[in-house]
Amino acid sequence: MRGPGDPACDVYLTGTVFLDIIFTGLDSAPVRGTESWARGMGSSPGGVANMAAALSRLGLRTSLAAAFGDDMYGDFCREALGRGEGIDLAASHTVPGWHSPVTVSMAYEGERTMVSHGHAAPPREAATAYDPQAPGCPPPARACVASLVPGDTQEWVATAARRGSRVFADVGWDDTGRWDLAELPDLAHCEAFLPNAEEAMRYTGTDCPRAAAHALTRHVPVAVVTLGPGGSYAVDGRTGESAEVPAVPVEALDTTGAGDVFVAGYVTGALAGWPLADRLAFAGLTASLSVQEFGGSQSAPGWAEIAGWWYGTGEGGGGLPPGERARYAFLDALLRGCTRPAPLRRAVPTIGFRHS
Repeated sequence: MRGPGDPACDVYLTGTVFLDIIFTGLDSAPVRGTESWARGMGSSPGGVANMAAALSRLGLRTSLAAAFGDDMYGDFCREALGRGEGIDLAASHTVPGWHSPVTVSMAYEGERTMVSHGHAAPPREAATAYDPQAPGCPPPARACVASLVPGDTQEWVATAARRGSRVFADVGWDDTGRWDLAELPDLAHCEAFLPNAEEAMRYTGTDCPRAAAHALTRHVPVAVVTLGPGGSYAVDGRTGESAEVPAVPVEALDTTGAGDVFVAGYVTGALAGWPLADRLAFAGLTASLSVQEFGGSQSAPGWAEIAGWWYGTGEGGGGLPPGERARYAFLDALLRGCTRPAPLRRAVPTIGFRHS
């Protein structure tokens, strides 16, 4: 769907990169005063890196603006994202004397608990990736992904929209408890808003996620509400079309980053011009495949993993209940001739080995 006049960048995003250390195989939550042993462990870039890697693995030319610490964690994250995932880091910068933010994620009983530590990166004195008026930043892009913050205006979002970028947004938990859509001013510049069910209902004052999706279309053209194990529901307020797709049933190893992978899958389908139901199905599938691997950024599937799932399914097999295979029939044309050029990087217990 790329045209000759399109910008070189498909998707631009900005945010904080964490080093994620993930423990899996815990039988229960850690108990105060005791020591728990995990059966699995991985480390990988996290935070905004989860979505950046997911976009890049789906073939989208991705530009990330982020600050990196000048410690070993920062070097590892920059290497993993730039050289390992092919993400354009020209808009990113390294901050001398600033240590990388870190998150420890513990997965058990299909859920996760996280502990994070970090400090805000000091501002750059010169033109910065976070300054929307800086030359060439944000770079021209077909799309941008923004994480909205209640009460905060991110000027780059309006700048990107004025330049013709399609803006897709999610949102985090509102710690203020106000849940006021007026405190999300950047929503006015977005094409699609992708909250989870609890967030959508709180923002709209409804008790049904589907009703919440319809209510949100008074503020944004397309509302996509994720329903956890129930799948997702979306409404296009421009056409009145709605769609609901159940989740692909899988046994989750680690749910870290699944929401980011869902957004990446939806953005891919939107840029490709797919019907609303196909966008939801693809986004849900990519998220389901991601939770079967460690970590966030390096758990995201590529096209070869999607092809392996599709061609490995049969009627009633591959996690699909009877009759559900037809929902994903659009993958046939997309996956013809799909081969794996190289194994995807996965989260490993250490951030790197010394090689002599």
